[in-house]
Amino acid sequence: MELTPVTDLPEIRPGDDLAALIADRADDLEREREGTVLTVASTVVSKAEGRTADLEDYPVSGRAEEIAARIEEVAGEEKDPRFAQAVLEESTELLIEAPFLLTETRFGHITVNAGIDRSNVPDHDLLLLPKRPTESAERIRRGLADHGYDDVAVIVTDTSGRPFRHGQRGVALGWAGMPASRDWRGERDRDGRELGVTVQSVVDELAGAANLVTGEGAGGTPAVVVRDWEFGDLEGSDELFRSVEDDLIRRALREWRFEP
Repeated sequence: MELTPVTDLPEIRPGDDLAALIADRADDLEREREGTVLTVASTVVSKAEGRTADLEDYPVSGRAEEIAARIEEVAGEEKDPRFAQAVLEESTELLIEAPFLLTETRFGHITVNAGIDRSNVPDHDLLLLPKRPTESAERIRRGLADHGYDDVAVIVTDTSGRPFRHGQRGVALGWAGMPASRDWRGERDRDGRELGVTVQSVVDELAGAANLVTGEGAGGTPAVVVRDWEFGDLEGSDELFRSVEDDLIRRALREWRFEP
């Protein structure tokens, strides 16, 4: 497997055709080559889709005032209640409200601050996640096909912290042209034992691998071509986000309150 960043992409503006911009610059996005995946950072997808906002766009509710005051009380960090309001409006559930905001986005991803970014947003205060990242991935994939790249899978990625670990890693938000996971259940290990629980989140793993070459901050590149990757002869699934009924951690968090 080989990963190559797509370089020289311009600052993305609302309405830009990401597929065309990437196709013009991705020398390694070879036509008629199997096993090619394009990962695209959600930041540029959001910019192309006009998902920018300003703090004054969010009239503050009483709930947002309470959240901001609570974070300041327990964490000593001043939280703009307008930012808290933006997080509330981008979320379907607030799982932790102090010492930070952990929420479920409207498409099922659980992350801090509903994934709202405040860096690398020229002319605006906030960059929101794409509304429907899988639909975004499908549009980019169709756009690539219009430029002659018919068999390229697309993953929309973000960086996110994970429980029990320091630091952030690449994760998938949406995908098209491939399943989200491959199912090893029923296969055998080296000792002949049947695997009973292993379902491999391949879109997350490819997002994490791509994040190693995209970089971060001002020097980051938002798109990566993954070549010669094989899904293999396994069953696939598009189940990536756990259902509420199966998520024991979420159920526990509903009963938990931070006490400093």
